[in-house]
Amino acid sequence: QVQLVESGGGLVQAGGSLRLSCAASGLTFSSYPMGWFRQAPGQEREFVAAISWSGGFTVYDSSVKGRFTISRDNAKATVYLQMNSLMPEDTAVYYCAAGPSQIRTWVRDDEYNYWGQGTHVIVSS
Repeated sequence: QVQLVESGGGLVQAGGSLRLSCAASGLTFSSYPMGWFRQAPGQEREFVAAISWSGGFTVYDSSVKGRFTISRDNAKATVYLQMNSLMPEDTAVYYCAAGPSQIRTWVRDDEYNYWGQGTHVIVSS
């Protein structure tokens, strides 16, 4: 079965950095667009970033553009989210997701087929 396992979350001070990883198994990873979403306490899940199957296309939410970088290593079946200049409002559970090959909007969570269990990121002020 498909498994997506996130890691790399933790507690960091504002201005610091974290690198999240999402290791995939049970699917032909190189065929899937991948996305990162997050959900803060009491809020709905929101789009963070996404990357095409080849890595040649990326898209970011405006709140993280210039601070976060999504990348992937198809040989390792892993997608990454490098998060720099972290702010307290980045505090959330971060989820990776695998989308269909014919993804349309990239930013809607209901387009994505498979989800990880999430990793917690806490940014202290």
